[in-house]
Amino acid sequence: MKSISIQCPAKINMTLKVVGKRDDGFHNIESIMQTIDLYDYLYISMIQSDRTKISLRGNSDTIPYDKTNLVYKAAKLYLDANGLKNFEFDINIEKHIPVSAGLAGGSTDAAGTLYALNKFFDNRMSQDELLNLCAQLGSDLNFCLIGGRALTKGRGEIIEPKEHREININLIKPLDIGISAREAYTSFAEKTELEGDNRFNRRDYVNDLEWAIIDKYPTLQQIKKQYKTAVMTGSGSTYFSTKEEFIPAEDFWVENGHKTIPYGVQMI
Repeated sequence: MKSISIQCPAKINMTLKVVGKRDDGFHNIESIMQTIDLYDYLYISMIQSDRTKISLRGNSDTIPYDKTNLVYKAAKLYLDANGLKNFEFDINIEKHIPVSAGLAGGSTDAAGTLYALNKFFDNRMSQDELLNLCAQLGSDLNFCLIGGRALTKGRGEIIEPKEHREININLIKPLDIGISAREAYTSFAEKTELEGDNRFNRRDYVNDLEWAIIDKYPTLQQIKKQYKTAVMTGSGSTYFSTKEEFIPAEDFWVENGHKTIPYGVQMI
């Protein structure tokens, strides 16, 4: 049996601008993404076998442990892309990154899975080849694989690395609100159609998706009113601040004192 442990960092969107609709139905963005020292962990073991099997388990009751999980999809994609058969994988997902929070928890775990399997098989794929697999699975995986600080474009798969800056990051998320990327971008399209592409109003927001959905969620409006420097990350519902600490409160997940980091998924 071979085993490997992977540390998968969360990401925040320091800025996020939606710059147009794509022919494939997605949106092009321009976003400064940044990894932070909030991590999920993957503990993966592999044995040779007379069959191919991917088994998932973990500590969270909010994610599926079946074929719909991005970790499963990432493992299967890697095996299929390399024509690998007759291996069994046991993947234990230790979650610390909130789900549906705009922190790329699912994406970083999937990127970590691709990274791990490539280590198992002696780095048979180059980083560019791994990035190609990442782009097939989702918009944030490419960045999560590389990490650090970067300007991302396209769906998020085009990465322009930037110089690392050590910044304090404080986080707050309503426990009862999870927002999917689909919901956020659908709201953006609907609001843009209703109001027109009003960039003057959008200019008041660092994150265009916050502009798109905040009217639907009084709790997010409450965060914005109480913390003047708070910015929503990704599709939400997490907010971050580099200046203000969030006060612990009932019905909120709060973690102060995180830092930016200059790397993505890695072995531990």
